[in-house]
Parts: sequence; C-alpha cells; structure tokens
Amino acid sequence: MDQADAMSIAELLDERRYLLDVAFWMLGSAGEAESIVDETYRRWYGLSDAARRQITAPRPWLAKTAGGICLDRLALHDRGAAGRRGDARTQTQDAEWVQAGPGEEISRILLNALDSLPPAERAVFVLKNAGMTPDTVADIVGRTEPECAELADRARHCLRVHRSRPTTAEQHETFARAVREACLTEDAELLASLLCPDATAFFDGGAKVRTLVRPVHGSRQVAHSLLTLLALRPRTTLTTQSVNGRTGLVARYGDQVAAVISLDIADHHIAQVWVVLNPDKLHSWNQPSTHGSSSSHQSRSQQGDGSS
Repeated sequence: MDQADAMSIAELLDERRYLLDVAFWMLGSAGEAESIVDETYRRWYGLSDAARRQITAPRPWLAKTAGGICLDRLALHDRGAAGRRGDARTQTQDAEWVQAGPGEEISRILLNALDSLPPAERAVFVLKNAGMTPDTVADIVGRTEPECAELADRARHCLRVHRSRPTTAEQHETFARAVREACLTEDAELLASLLCPDATAFFDGGAKVRTLVRPVHGSRQVAHSLLTLLALRPRTTLTTQSVNGRTGLVARYGDQVAAVISLDIADHHIAQVWVVLNPDKLHSWNQPSTHGSSSSHQSRSQQGDGSS
C-alpha cells in the first residue's frame, strides 16, 4: 500500500463525504453523486503506482477529477431540474440526503435554485464554494479565471433572484412600464431608482452585432447603458410586450425588432436586465404576422429568452 493511501477511517470518510457533497450539489442527485465518486476512485486506482506517488495532494486531485466528471455529465445532458432528479426512487434518495442536516429547508431551496443555472455557472459556483482554488476551477470548467469570476457573479445574481419573494404579474408589468417611461423621458435618476444597487445587465449580441461583451454592474451603470442603447432616434420605438410570460420591452427600428429586453425582479427592485440583440434569436419576432397584429410577437417568448 502506498503511504498516500494510508489513512484513518475518519480521514477516509471525510474525504468521501467531501467528494459526495461536490458531486451532489453539481448534479442534484444522490444516486448520481455516488456514481461520480465511485468513478473518481476508479480513476485514482487506475493510475500506475508511480503516477500516484507523483500526486503529493490526493484530495485536490480527486476533487478536480470528480468536478470534471460532473461537468462532462452536465454538458452532455443539460437537462432541467426534473431530468436531473431522475425517477421517484432517486428523488427519495435526494430528499433523504438534503434532510441530513439542520438546514434542510435552506438546502432544498438552494438545490432548486442551482437547478435553474446553466452547467458552467452551476459548476463554478459549487466548485468555488467547495474551497477549490480559482486556477483549479478554471482548469475544470475550461475557462479563464476572469471568465470564471464572471460566471460566479452571474450565478450569485441568479440565485438571489430565485430566493427573492416572487412578484405578481401586475407588479412586474408596473416595473416594465416604469422602465419604458424612464427610457422615453431619458430620466437616468428614475431608471436607476428602479434598479437594485448591484443590478446587472447582460447583452447578447451573439457576435452578430457590436454591443457590450461583458455584463454591466451597478444601478447607475446599467441605467446609462440602457439609455445609450435605447436612445430614441428617428424610427426607433419602445413598447411593452410579453416576453417569457412576463411583461418586457421590445425595441424596434422601423418595423424591425432590434432588441428584446426581459427583467428579473427581486425585493421590489430590478436585479437583472437581459438584452437580446442577436438577430438569430430575434428571427421569429421579425416573421411577418399572419394576423397583422403585434399579438403574434407576444407568443414568441422563447426568442427573447435573455440567455447569454
């Protein structure tokens, strides 16, 4: 037996629990977590003795390997919360896993919120909170450290919105109309007052139009970026319409939809603004209407999904 493999029972169990926690929070399934950890140890013992001796810190190596396997699985499936939870038997396992600690309800809420994140954001958030170094997280996810920091920031914003008290459809519409009014009157102070102090705006140009490539942070900065984008020059109009089942904003240049904007509201302020400028995602918004009315655009919520 290698000296590196000589561990106490407590150390063995602690190491395995750590790996299980990483895998569970990344995949949301106790059954899948067990499978990931088993595969991780198989890869460890699949190394030659010489290769294992060169790994001076086995636990980080194991965590990195487990994280990489999880990310591969997320990328392959990229399915919703229900798909990740699996069948009824797996759901029972997950419930038992989450209920093991005193923060049962908090854990369940967080797990549901994590299910709403894209794979890369979820991976970065979990791995950073598992204590991995920024360079290790970047290596696992395949992004640069600044990109990972941006993903983590986006994940935190999304989780905060998910945890916040939901707004009614009427309240959401009121916010959307207030944003439109602030943009029409070019009232930066009013617009900033509608935003959270740490609000974030994301601009999706899809490399098809020249726009901001990084998120904008801060209420005043977001307000400035929106007012600059939506400056009402001749032939430019701004209306409120349904976007993903909630009232959003649609900017047109002449008869062409040029931008679709959706809003995430948290604690009575706008936490995130998603601006879709990618012509490919706006394609169906610009399809000729068979009914000759703008209502046809309101049913095309998927094209204005605000994803980046």
